Amino acid sequence: MTVSRKKTSPTWTDVKAKLAEFDRVGLLGVVQDLYAASKDNQAFLHARFGLGEDALGPYKATIHRWLWPDVVKNQSPSVSAAKRAIAEYKKASGQPEGLAGLMVFYCECAAGFGRDYGVADGGYFDALVRMFEQALKASDDLETDQRDTMLNRLDTVRRISRNFGYGVDYAMDGLLARYGGDRRAGFRTIIPNGPTKQWPA
Repeated sequence: MTVSRKKTSPTWTDVKAKLAEFDRVGLLGVVQDLYAASKDNQAFLHARFGLGEDALGPYKATIHRWLWPDVVKNQSPSVSAAKRAIAEYKKASGQPEGLAGLMVFYCECAAGFGRDYGVADGGYFDALVRMFEQALKASDDLETDQRDTMLNRLDTVRRISRNFGYGVDYAMDGLLARYGGDRRAGFRTIIPNGPTKQWPA
């Protein structure tokens, strides 16, 4: 009796073996076809090679769409889709300034939508605070001027978020004091005598 082998899905190893059969012209043809196949592929390659004046533009557009949806058109927010845009940029380029910029932009969109539409979703705000902390950490690796610009933008997010509830204001105060206090003296007075709070991961 012959036992049939279960078919498995192709893997990168299989693709790599096929690509090894191409010459330079053939490989360029494959990349060209991929480039033409989708806007996502174009954004990836532009970011990877640092092409265009605003490589972050497509990723920002995706974040804005999913965190500040058009409610008139019955669009809904999606934290996971917005975070996926940041993950895709990280794979494509991962430049520290660009990555920090997208994280800060995520916070700005989430806070702006929460302010304008009165979001009452603890999960949405949990994700905002987690991204707020990631943005602070990412900004800490930048040059002084770039870092201060990011910290100022995040401080604006903190002020926008003060009335959201769900412990958002307390968490952001603590995070700015912890990560920004040693860089920007003004942040040290946010909660002068209060303990910082570890926001759940």
